[in-house]
Amino acid sequence: MSDALPPDLVRPRYGAATLADVLPGVATALGVAVERDGLPADPLDLTSALAGARRVAVLLVDGLGADLIRAHADLAPTLAALRSPVGDLEAPCPSTTPVSLTSFGTGLPPGSHGVLGFVTAVPGEDRLLNHTQWKDDPDPDAWQARSTVFEQADAAGVAVTSVGPYAFAASGLTRAAYRGADYAPSVSPGDLAAVTVRALAAMPRALVYAYIPELDLTGHVRGVDSPSWRGQLAIVDRVVEQMVAGLPDDAVLLVTADHGMVDVPAGTRLDVDEQPDLTDGVRLLAGEPRARYVHALPGAATDLLARWRAVLGDRAWVVGRDEAIASGVFGPVDDAVVDRIGDVVALARGSWAMTASTREPGPSRLAAYHGSLTATELAVPLLAARGRALG
Repeated sequence: MSDALPPDLVRPRYGAATLADVLPGVATALGVAVERDGLPADPLDLTSALAGARRVAVLLVDGLGADLIRAHADLAPTLAALRSPVGDLEAPCPSTTPVSLTSFGTGLPPGSHGVLGFVTAVPGEDRLLNHTQWKDDPDPDAWQARSTVFEQADAAGVAVTSVGPYAFAASGLTRAAYRGADYAPSVSPGDLAAVTVRALAAMPRALVYAYIPELDLTGHVRGVDSPSWRGQLAIVDRVVEQMVAGLPDDAVLLVTADHGMVDVPAGTRLDVDEQPDLTDGVRLLAGEPRARYVHALPGAATDLLARWRAVLGDRAWVVGRDEAIASGVFGPVDDAVVDRIGDVVALARGSWAMTASTREPGPSRLAAYHGSLTATELAVPLLAARGRALG
């Protein structure tokens, strides 16, 4: 493993303290023998933290970084009052929703499950896959072929339910990350709380996963330092309050997130499409503004890497594919998914973003982003509420 990362970026500690370690620990606590490619089944010792629980709900709030909770504790008193059994965890790399949700669901690092970015190239084809708009091409069972923790729990006799918006029920990402769980669609945050509690109470041994997307969307569009985002955080806190109030006596609710988020002002945006040195020789521009994968035309990779390094300087960590893999940021990378990573990998530093106003006009206008490896983007909470019988 290379130590090439600059000091302000953090390599996720896979198998020790990341989002990918949560669900295996929960399943282990419920008596499931979890297999995760040699990584420890319960490195967070959730077996002790969940002692006595026969039912566990895990609520994942998209974009609810640990730093953001601490900065706005007055707006989220329920969240602020919950205790963490382990402290902050780390998102995977890139710190973006499709990667995080698949790491959560499989219990594996990105290099093992193969969902390696918000947008990645489809090897052998001259096209990109946006994992949030994915349906059935490529086939989710082939694109992400690893067993999920939900499948393992279901096979062990645990009732497994995934609760989320109706719109996501048939998505490729839902299939890739959550297969093995019965999908229970919700129509609103309040409905999600009620459906989660109902699913938790329905069976004597149960694992229920619930997902809230709106905080992340609000942050992207309005910024995390906006009245809109603060208002949405208060709604999230109310949902958590409802779940805590409805917990069965022998149940535990865990609250976590997929990544943090940073506001990106106009002065720290570099538009790739306005920089010929960054676009010459590019076959496909993938990733997102704070975590770019650049796929080169044949024979252009070496020169392209040099030019991206020269133009970006200390605004990003810019490396070739092999160096990125050797750094360990993706965990071990299976040979079958290597080509989903760009010839050039660029992870933003500070508050910089590498927008692309022509290729990605909508995303380039957003107020806040994530995807890189700064502490604020990586730090996610793990908070717990216990049913009355558990103390």
